[in-house]
Amino acid sequence: MNELTRHNEIVALVNEKGELKVTELISHFSISPATARRDITKLDQDGRVKKVRNGIMRLEEQKPIWAPIGNNNTDHYHEKARIAIRAAKLCGSDENIVINCGSTAFLLGRELCGKNVSIITNYFPLACYLIEHDHENVIIMGGLYNKTQNIILNPIASITDSYAAKWMFTSGKTLTSTGLYKSEILGAVAEQQILEKAEKLVVVVDSSKIDTKANSGMLFCPVNKIDILITGAQANKEVIECIKKQGVEVILV
Repeated sequence: MNELTRHNEIVALVNEKGELKVTELISHFSISPATARRDITKLDQDGRVKKVRNGIMRLEEQKPIWAPIGNNNTDHYHEKARIAIRAAKLCGSDENIVINCGSTAFLLGRELCGKNVSIITNYFPLACYLIEHDHENVIIMGGLYNKTQNIILNPIASITDSYAAKWMFTSGKTLTSTGLYKSEILGAVAEQQILEKAEKLVVVVDSSKIDTKANSGMLFCPVNKIDILITGAQANKEVIECIKKQGVEVILV
């Protein structure tokens, strides 16, 4: 048996059993102690097994941390990241914060992860991220999981009476001088159920979402329901001025 074949069989055997002692390698493959040690060192250096005292162990598969947003898969990533960083500064210690679905909202949740705040969400990817990263207080709104939208839909409106928050952060498809529009109607309705339970509504959208009119989608809320808008500095100036005149605090980043 040549070295390559033996190495492949050693890896297969340790993956099956979990661990192998040096004496087991010597016996099973009829090799010398020196050869066994060389094999162990080589396989460990190649990252195929883990070298331990008197033997080897199977490498536990490292599950990649999934996130719905990244530098390579989301438009306006850097602008959204700036928006999230600025939005996080609004939140104080021990406050309850509602974060709904959307890539910018997810970045906000990631920014707040590990801080002394309670995060309430129905966005399943965000909830998973917070739990995987040991965020202390994660409140997942109950209901039916919708795989298509990755959200949890609440079929009973009265259940939302259990939730209250200082801040509610949300995003959408388009923000005009009329209001915020969302493309996913079921998700929008679920968010509307808790809208009245939040003291302040903050809209976090990148500048490409600021437009003079919405070509599609559902009106989630009129502009006068929004307390703060955080968006990019390149946003449509005409629309921004109209929004400001309606009493909305606008923060450009």
